[in-house]
Amino acid sequence: MSHLLPRLDGAVADDDATLARFARDWGGLVHTRPSAVVRPAHTADVAAVLAFAADAGIAVAPRGTGHSAFGQSQAEAGIVLDLGGLRRVHPGQGTALVADGGATWRRVTDSALARGLTPEVLPDSLDLSVGGTLSVGGLGGASHRHGAQTDLVTELEVVTGAGEVVRCSAHENAALFDAVRAGLGQCGVITRATLALGRARGRVRRRKLYYRDLEAFLADQRTVVADERFDHVEGRALPDDSAASGGWSFRLDATTTFTLPTEANEDHEAAVRDGLSFDPETAEVAECGYGEFCDRMAPGAAAQRESGDWYRPHPWLTVLLPDDAVAEVVEHTLADLPGLGASGLVLLYPLRAERITTPLLRLPRGDREGTVWLFAVLDVADPHDPVALARRLEHHAEWYGRATAAGGTLYPSGALPHGTVDWTAHFGDAWERFEAARHRFDPAGVLAPGQRIFTAASRSRE
Repeated sequence: MSHLLPRLDGAVADDDATLARFARDWGGLVHTRPSAVVRPAHTADVAAVLAFAADAGIAVAPRGTGHSAFGQSQAEAGIVLDLGGLRRVHPGQGTALVADGGATWRRVTDSALARGLTPEVLPDSLDLSVGGTLSVGGLGGASHRHGAQTDLVTELEVVTGAGEVVRCSAHENAALFDAVRAGLGQCGVITRATLALGRARGRVRRRKLYYRDLEAFLADQRTVVADERFDHVEGRALPDDSAASGGWSFRLDATTTFTLPTEANEDHEAAVRDGLSFDPETAEVAECGYGEFCDRMAPGAAAQRESGDWYRPHPWLTVLLPDDAVAEVVEHTLADLPGLGASGLVLLYPLRAERITTPLLRLPRGDREGTVWLFAVLDVADPHDPVALARRLEHHAEWYGRATAAGGTLYPSGALPHGTVDWTAHFGDAWERFEAARHRFDPAGVLAPGQRIFTAASRSRE
């Protein structure tokens, strides 16, 4: 296909080694081989490729760092846009920062910290791309205060599926702005984003507070999120054969940032712990620099690479649950979970729905106020046991069914087979607007086929 593409300043590859590498993603569950990989040098390259693809009816998948879990960044017999070529972070005005769509959050964070600023919401891994997380939503431990990353972006540069370069915001080309934020790449490729930043404080105090009882764990998380006691809140379920709660105990990770030592004295510590029911004998407290905290997942990622777990299949699933159903859904799901590998994680923490305003980031029962819960089972599978892996994906479908029956929704970053009917139900009353935006901004239907939302684009007519 490379000989058919328009002249580009970026690189084009269609050799076997490159196509094989881009035929899989980090999830390691789906393998679809593209016909070409394009690493654009600038936005004009992206526009040229998409205009060509729209005319030829060739599917195009934008790919940031390839961290998708179920083939979302792949394009069978199509073109993969390797956005790693668009990775610059540009000066912004005031407390804003401008980043290319392929820039990692590590680059963004480093640039912001150099100015005494920080993104208000960061993903757990700084090695994800800006365009990638904005296309999904972007949730993290500070979302209970600040919403999703898509709520903190003020302007986007987008190349539509027709190859048109458009600047959009809440006040200019708002339909496109709303269609690409958490739009799973269906209406355009994010090539540049203007991000609102907050003031960075130099130090962090991290607390790991342990619980044996699920209800007490949930109650304390509701409390600290409602009164915004901490800057960053995440929770985990931990395998524990000695625990009474079905072989699981729980940990609240509660973090505050500070600048002056007097902001983290004994009186302050007593105040932030007041009224909580964790086990005081097992509580852990540590301090570190703010930048180190932002990159706290790096040692775990290095350990996974050393052990080989990083390169094994990752059958991940994340859902958002309504507050009145969280205990029952979590309890039943954990009881059904057939073990958790050494590198596996179960996340469970609350968000404040009123802080999340992105239309396509679907919340439980359509609620836009109150508490909702992020619940994620993030495991590593044995690549030599396809039967067990298939069983895990079947369990995913069952867990998702349980979540949706209780009013929950999918956070669409994991490994779950989904088709148009499923997506129609997922987007609910936003589906018609989303479908109309797809037809308007990607009329040839070439973008992001790996999401399996709309009818796949026809293949190359080489």
